[in-house]
Formats: sequence, C-alpha cells, structure tokens
Amino acid sequence: MTLRLSRFLARAGASSRRGAGDLVAAGRVRINGKPPVGPGDPVDPASDVVTLDGRRLEVADPLWLALHKPPGYVTSRAPTERHATVYSLMGHPPKALVSVGRLDVMSEGLLLFTTDGDLAARLMHPKWAVPRGYRVLITGELDAEQRRRLDRGVMLPDEDRPVKPLRWHLGAGEGGAALELDLAEGRSRVVRRLCAELGIGVRRLVRLSYGPILLRDLAPGRSRALSLSERTALYSAVKLPVPPTGG
Repeated sequence: MTLRLSRFLARAGASSRRGAGDLVAAGRVRINGKPPVGPGDPVDPASDVVTLDGRRLEVADPLWLALHKPPGYVTSRAPTERHATVYSLMGHPPKALVSVGRLDVMSEGLLLFTTDGDLAARLMHPKWAVPRGYRVLITGELDAEQRRRLDRGVMLPDEDRPVKPLRWHLGAGEGGAALELDLAEGRSRVVRRLCAELGIGVRRLVRLSYGPILLRDLAPGRSRALSLSERTALYSAVKLPVPPTGG
C-alpha cells in the first residue's frame, strides 16, 4: 500500500505532514536516492527507500503511550552527563516515537508519546488549546494580589501575551499549600516561570493531565499503552480522524 510522502514522514516520526514540505524544499529528503518532486509523491514502505539527511526512515507500527516521568530525567532522546533520558524508561522504543511536549528535568508526571507526527504536532500547537493540568506544591500561601493576577493573567518577561489559567484552585498539599491549575498552552517551563513571576516558591511540580488523558495511578517510571477510547478522545480533541490501525 502506497502512502503520500508527507504521511510517510509523519508516520516515521520525522515531521508532521505540514512540516514535510519544508523538509522536501530544503533538499533533505530522498526517495530511492532521488529528490522528490513534492510532499505528495507516492511511497511504498515495502519497497522504497526514503532517507532524511542520509538516514533511512522506516514507518513504525502505530504506538501511543503514557509515561509517568520521575524527577531527574530529561525529555530529550540523548542523556546528559548528569541525567538519563525518559526514553530509557521504555526499554527500546522505536526511533519514530516522539514526546508530545516536554517536562523539565525536575518536573514529573504525565508525558505522552506517539509515532503519529501529525497528532503530536496538533496536540502541541497553541491553535488547538489542548489543556494541561498541573499540581504545584508551593511555599507559603497566595495573597489577594497574587490571586487577582492569576484571575487576570500574568505577563512573563520577554513575552507578548499573558499566561491565563483556564482554572486554578488552591488546596492543601503534602507539607503546605498545593496550587492546581489548567493551562491551554505549553510554553517552555511555563508553570515554573508563572510561579516565579508571582513570587511563589515551587517545591514540587506534577503534570496530572494532557487533554483527555489522565495520569491517575500510573507509577513513577512506568508507561502504558493508551486505550482505544483514550486515543479516540485525543484525535477528536484536535479534529483528526482516528487511524484505522491499532484498535
């Protein structure tokens, strides 16, 4: 069965379908050693050799995973001198498996992974405003002005728009107060930067949800495959058809 080159690149985890055109235009893609005409060129995964920057790409079996990231791991594929990568927690995942957004090294909680580049791109794109839920153990309490700023939205340094939680709630946590909030965006270290701008100290930061997917009781360091109903909810959230495979 042939695929459009854009779809092949997305399923190989090389790009989203929209980003495939950029890779082709940059001359980075070859089909059987020749540059394609465009992202609509047909590809037979069984017989054609597609390379990106000289590296052969292969279509992976569809995969959708949830991982409970412990603190002390980086979300990138390559480990650092001090920290292992979250991919090491999943055995030997296919190269096409990509993370949906990131969590900084000391943050923990829900990370989603998929071999579907289109799905990952939409889940991360601000246009789709997919909510992310967090629980932050903080030092001290929130005064009236900090509460008002959370309600209005908080401008971060060097940003042109405020961070405004979809909802927030202050409750009790382990050894202090816990701030729970939902954000419809994923700017780099946005929760920690929000707290810093408010003058709130962060003792622990856990992501509890990403769109319709919940962390629930998944143990730290463990991963699980998403159910068909969870996958259907994810694709519905970003107006994509649910793939017929992997049901």
